[in-house]
Amino acid sequence: MDFATDMDIQREQMKGIPRSELAIICLMNSNPQIPDISESYLDSLLSNFLPSGPFGNGNIINQSNLAQCIPFQKNTTVVLTNDQISPGVWYIGYFHGIGPARTQSKMISRGKARLVSTHITVRGCPTSAIWGPYCNQTVEMIGCSQPSIDNNSRNLLDLNTERRNSWYPREHNRRINILSQRNQLAEKEVGSNVTALVRMENSVTCSISNNSLCIRQGDMKFYFLDVVNLALQFEITAANFGVIGPSLICYLRYNAFPQRDLHDYSGDISHDPLVVKSPNIGRWYIAIETVNKTQMNNTASKPVLDTMCFSLKWQLTGCLNGKTGTNCSWEVYGLQRVPRRSPIPFESYYIPSNERASLEDSHFYLEQFLSNSSHEQFAWTYFFLDVAQGSAGALIHVQLKSDKELNYELYSKYGGLPSNDIWDYYASRTSSSNGSVFFSLQNSTNSDLDLSIFYAKEGTWCFGVKHPTDTTNSQTYMSVSLQGCHRNCNQKGVCHSSVDESGLTFYSFCTCDRDHGGFDCSDELVSPNGHIWQSVFLIASNAAAILPAFWALRQKAFAEWILYTSSGISSALYHSCDVGTWCILSFRVLQFLDFWLSFMAVVGTFICMATIDEASKRAMHTAVFILTALLAATGATRSANIGIVIAIGSLGLLMGWLLEFSTARRFICWPWQINLNMPQSWPNFGTLFRNTLEVLNKRFRWIFLLLGFITLSFAATSWKLESNSNYWIWHSMWHITIYTSSFFFLCSMRVNARNRSPESNYELTRQDSLPRSERET
Repeated sequence: MDFATDMDIQREQMKGIPRSELAIICLMNSNPQIPDISESYLDSLLSNFLPSGPFGNGNIINQSNLAQCIPFQKNTTVVLTNDQISPGVWYIGYFHGIGPARTQSKMISRGKARLVSTHITVRGCPTSAIWGPYCNQTVEMIGCSQPSIDNNSRNLLDLNTERRNSWYPREHNRRINILSQRNQLAEKEVGSNVTALVRMENSVTCSISNNSLCIRQGDMKFYFLDVVNLALQFEITAANFGVIGPSLICYLRYNAFPQRDLHDYSGDISHDPLVVKSPNIGRWYIAIETVNKTQMNNTASKPVLDTMCFSLKWQLTGCLNGKTGTNCSWEVYGLQRVPRRSPIPFESYYIPSNERASLEDSHFYLEQFLSNSSHEQFAWTYFFLDVAQGSAGALIHVQLKSDKELNYELYSKYGGLPSNDIWDYYASRTSSSNGSVFFSLQNSTNSDLDLSIFYAKEGTWCFGVKHPTDTTNSQTYMSVSLQGCHRNCNQKGVCHSSVDESGLTFYSFCTCDRDHGGFDCSDELVSPNGHIWQSVFLIASNAAAILPAFWALRQKAFAEWILYTSSGISSALYHSCDVGTWCILSFRVLQFLDFWLSFMAVVGTFICMATIDEASKRAMHTAVFILTALLAATGATRSANIGIVIAIGSLGLLMGWLLEFSTARRFICWPWQINLNMPQSWPNFGTLFRNTLEVLNKRFRWIFLLLGFITLSFAATSWKLESNSNYWIWHSMWHITIYTSSFFFLCSMRVNARNRSPESNYELTRQDSLPRSERET
């Protein structure tokens, strides 16, 4: 995966970047990402993941323990080998800024955009029977020992009982072709001090007879099997290889090829079988190698030429009749999905698929489904549900509510049975597994248990309830649902849904109100009193428009007076709507009026400083109306608009001065002869320069002109310093300084220079306005 971006920050500068400006790429299998914003995680992200040496020059990252997120750099290449990836859907998330952020104003969402290009190449072998970097290693297929077995393609332990129809995950794309043997129903008595239980099992067994599987010392052979439903265990046994010989080491790994130093389970099957309790649903890969007994502690065994042949037996065991557990004594129920009428497409709730639960109710009473046990203090009851394809951006919400003190414990696991030792998430009245960003336990009391699993993986989830055996005196209801946003954004925002760029997965997110932020709008960023003060500052700061409006009214410049007054009023109304106080018109209309009139006020100040006739001013104002309206309509919040507006105003001022200069002086027709005596012409330019300075000195008051430029520089600084956290203070300063700078620029003009008109021009205009008949007489 090649990632290229226009961000180029050196590695030593990474820790100094605020979290709100940190750009990261997150990779995750099976579900969308939620970046961890804790300080410890960010420290490990920047110090442990990045390779040594200069970063950002196309480094190759190839580590066995891949971090979830990496920072953006100029060029980043991530290489994942087949022992680092597992089959399924991979999600790539781009985050420009992490942590809670204010959305108080739509203006503060502006900022520098980052350009990102991504190139992903997936290389694989043409079939699942071969693998390796050069596709030169094989994955062996295993046939059963009896020749009369049906030769169809099957998956291990595909139990087609009526009560388990809803437990199957979605169809696997690849199947294992083996000869399977389904044993008859076996009844085994398990002794107990109290009573005798009947263990009812169904098993699938496959084996390879002696001399049909041979392996050299130091070599490794691979196999795989698919577990598509609940299983108690599977075990791998080796036999018929002799007493004296090397040890036979077996490595197992879920959903990826095992290695000597990277596996889930391992053991010496030359002495005892390797047993995996409650295996996950999915594909398991198995590796077998022979190791000399004298070198078992050395993983880099010295290969010898001896070849060892043996037989291998796999057995996968499960329970029947809706039971599970070690002794097949615990109840297990499949939950069926009932969609809800909601704008979020995947919202639904789950209830047991039998007559004891009603489809109309989103909850069910738990005691009628609990397992009974008279010889143990605690019992287990399991519930399975399936998260449909395309719903990985939802969350699973589970709630237990009792009329008495709740003494239940809740365990969850993806793809298999949870237990005291193996689980993904755990919650009880007194403790929980709150170390994950994908898990939340909130508002739990002595009688309530409320937990959520964010962005749950697609596929089968199992929830195990550990409860006392005596529950006759309590009444507890349980609700399991698939929701869009956590706790409906805590009533502090609005839940939205969208689809990823591939269009195959829905995901939900919260748009928080002006005072809250975070993944579920649970972080209060501004207190109510702080919000009131910020609103007052943003609205009242527009009163600075009174200064230039007062000057214009005093000089009887009514057009400028209307412009400054309407600009201040429209800005106050816009920010009143923006902070959530009152909207007299739609937000978009108010935003357009605010920016358009603000642009016009800036440009109008420059045009007013040019003492030209009214006809020229009207022409320039008309052109400026069109240009500033286009700016406000196409991208009002662009930072570049400030420079564009000042450039337009400066151009208008320059054109006004040129027009005034052209009417004040007549052009002189120079002779065509070339005068080589150039020094005689230099005094004319010096006189022109001195006359220009004299005119400017007579026209402007320099102290006000200097104050105008100082306040204008303050306005530009305020605009530059605006961010999510300090928007209200710096934008209020922007209002004050930009109107004050206009006031100083207008006051810098001398009144007599502004109203002065040459007497000769006036007389000429009066004479030319007479009718021709009167002039001829």
